Amino acid sequence: MSPSRNDGPPTTSMKVIIVGAGFAGLASAIECHRRGHSVIVFDSFPKFKPLGDIISFQPNAGRIFERWPGMKAQLDPICHVGKELTFKNYLGEYLFTQSLDNEKIFGKKYSGHRGEIHELVFNYARDLGIDIRLGQPIDNYEETDSNASVILPNGEKITGDLVLAADGVRSKGRTLVLGYEDKPKPSGYAIYRAWLDATEIAKNPLTKHLVENGDTFNAWVGPDQHFLATSIKGGKDFSWVCTHKDSADIRESWSSPGSIPDTARLVSTWDPVVRTIVSLTPSCLDWKLVYRDPLPTWISPRARIALIGDAAHPFLPTATQGGSQAMEDGVTIAVVLGLCGGREKVPEALRAYERIRYDRVRRAQKTGEETRESWHKMDWKGGQGRVEAEREKGALEPLKLRKEMWLLGHDAEAYAGDVYAETVRALREEREGGGQMGMGAQKGHVRECVEAGA
Repeated sequence: MSPSRNDGPPTTSMKVIIVGAGFAGLASAIECHRRGHSVIVFDSFPKFKPLGDIISFQPNAGRIFERWPGMKAQLDPICHVGKELTFKNYLGEYLFTQSLDNEKIFGKKYSGHRGEIHELVFNYARDLGIDIRLGQPIDNYEETDSNASVILPNGEKITGDLVLAADGVRSKGRTLVLGYEDKPKPSGYAIYRAWLDATEIAKNPLTKHLVENGDTFNAWVGPDQHFLATSIKGGKDFSWVCTHKDSADIRESWSSPGSIPDTARLVSTWDPVVRTIVSLTPSCLDWKLVYRDPLPTWISPRARIALIGDAAHPFLPTATQGGSQAMEDGVTIAVVLGLCGGREKVPEALRAYERIRYDRVRRAQKTGEETRESWHKMDWKGGQGRVEAEREKGALEPLKLRKEMWLLGHDAEAYAGDVYAETVRALREEREGGGQMGMGAQKGHVRECVEAGA
């Protein structure tokens, strides 16, 4: 079921401009529309094109999808339904199986092909009647005390009450917010990644067990490298990612055609199952993992422009939270705009958004750093005997994906509504005390994230 263009709350006078039609931009657009704001979305791509491979939206984002009428019914047929993750070391020695059947505890997650999920969300926004303008790159951003604007390549200026920069790690909005150009740095890692029809995987005796029983999820971890393989849609499709050390410089585009022979070289001493998966893959992508230092602020000097999603806080894939936190940004922005009391209060609302989100996002980012470190630094010398010894010591526990209530049980919409008033009160007290309201957002959050695990 698609939403009706006529469904939704009465319109308000608030005009929201969003740059970028990825998950952060579209979630912001949909949530702002739900609250009656006027929304325009700009994106540089000339037409929508489903891209990518596997993406995971954890339960903290799943509950956002489920509040959009009809979305759950569209997502269910295309998403992974496996209930466990099997871990082995790079030699193929069994480590443990982690249960992922925790829907009753945290809520439902939605993992599937990024392009397919993106297309559903894009079409959902379009069906709501949201104004999405493709083929419209943004040359620059401007702001005054009373409004914010984007400048198109032809010089046309589009002005609203605020601008949300959701245009990724190379966002031009970052330059305005920071006052300087903040270029991404190599992280020292890259990912070869692929999505393929599972027919050949199903035929091979070494790999058929990965698809013949429906959806599965398997991980192999080794020195400075890991390999994840997922079957989906009842074992009809297959996806894998190989994260490895990489010292190449970042070009203007950090995603490019990959090399199956190079991937084969990287796993040449690994479990024969991994080597066979790679040999049965026709092609892959080479995706450089970029790094950015945490930004001191996500808000422009006059607080009419806010960074959201990857523009504000890129995530490592091992956090499995990049898309989910982008969705949380979108909900939080919409809630604070709805509560702020009018367009003249937009700067206060955006500063509250930053204060509400900053600590939680940083803590979520750290989970990805910690997971990758645990996967890549374990010493596997000594064979299965070493594995058993490590298991008895409990040393394998850090390898498990983080499944914690503060992270997955969080309801961004409810939380933002609960803490908005006290967040604004704290910001006003800082301003009256002589501080710059909203700056240094990493300090003084109104509540700890653990307490917010609701």
